[in-house]
Amino acid sequence: MTHGMRTETHPQNLGERRDWRETATHYALLPLRIFLGVTFIYAGLDKLTDSAFMKASGSGSIGDMMRTVRDSSAIPALVDLSLKNPVGFGYAIAFGELAVGIGTLLGILARLAALGGALISLSLWLTVSWASDPYYYGNDLPYLFCWTPLVLAGASYWSLDAVIRRRRRSAY
Repeated sequence: MTHGMRTETHPQNLGERRDWRETATHYALLPLRIFLGVTFIYAGLDKLTDSAFMKASGSGSIGDMMRTVRDSSAIPALVDLSLKNPVGFGYAIAFGELAVGIGTLLGILARLAALGGALISLSLWLTVSWASDPYYYGNDLPYLFCWTPLVLAGASYWSLDAVIRRRRRSAY
């Protein structure tokens, strides 16, 4: 006697009714995707519109912040790299956050966007948030772990990735 493994837990036919548990499971990552997408878009726009942030020195500038965290970061060499061109680094982070946020919110290359978000969060944790004591006061580590399910699962529903996937399947 052989035992099969059920891999699909959602009804394939749109006409079938789901109970609330199946519906909740189906859309479980959607609130996380919306939160992270909106937050990263906001963070990127906030950096781009803050006149003090995009400067090499001065109060509230990216350069001043990076110099402040240099000695307490886990990887001072990464901070030193950013200090070679702090304004360029600030723009890279801001546009990276925008790209990640838009990709996540709209579900465009969602796994790649989530990986980008995880890498941004990891780099910020290892530099800016590293000295937070206790560690859970720093917000970048939880963001890193919030990106993990989206890296693994992508954006299966309400996404451009899903639309493209459906069109490819129907073409064959």
